[in-house]
Amino acid sequence: MQDRGEMFVSPGTAVYEGMIVGENSRNNDLDVNIVREKKMSNMRASGADEAIRLIPPRLMSLEQAIEFINDEELVEVTPHNLRMRKRVLAANMRPRREV
Repeated sequence: MQDRGEMFVSPGTAVYEGMIVGENSRNNDLDVNIVREKKMSNMRASGADEAIRLIPPRLMSLEQAIEFINDEELVEVTPHNLRMRKRVLAANMRPRREV
C-alpha cells in the first residue's frame, strides 16, 4: 500500500480555502476539496475501498507548525485554534511553482 500522507484536521473541523489540511506524500502542493462527499455508485472496482485505513490526525504544537510551514505559508493562532494556511488563500491567485 502506498503512503497517502498525513491529515492535520479532525472530522467535523470547519475548513476554508487555503487552509492546510494535510501533508501530501509527494513534494508538490495539492488543492483538494476536503468537504466533498465520496460518490456512492453501484459500480466499484474489486477491493478498491478495502485498503483505506483511517489514521488519527496529527495535531501540532505552535513550535511544530512554525517548523513545518514554508515561505508562502502562515500559522494562524486564535484563542481556540491553531491553523496552518497559505499566505494567499485563493488557489487561482497563488503563483504556480515549477516542480
